[in-house]
Amino acid sequence: MREKSNLAGTTVTIKSGTYKDAEYRVEDWWQNVAGKSWMFCDGNPACLKYAMRIGLKDPVPTDNEVLYGKIGGLGELIHLTEL
Repeated sequence: MREKSNLAGTTVTIKSGTYKDAEYRVEDWWQNVAGKSWMFCDGNPACLKYAMRIGLKDPVPTDNEVLYGKIGGLGELIHLTEL
């Protein structure tokens, strides 16, 4: 577990990648939401979607600087560098 993100509870605009210009309602770091790294969330749809996106289309660092939040009604993982 890590300290709560200073962005938790805010809405930010995504600056780059697939979701560029989308409004993103930040919940907290993914590690705090799930209790583990996104890299070890086998079968979790948000993690799988994120892994495919960053591997194929939106390269970002492979680390745990990953937030969980919502775009519209869908949960999405977004790397801090995308904000």
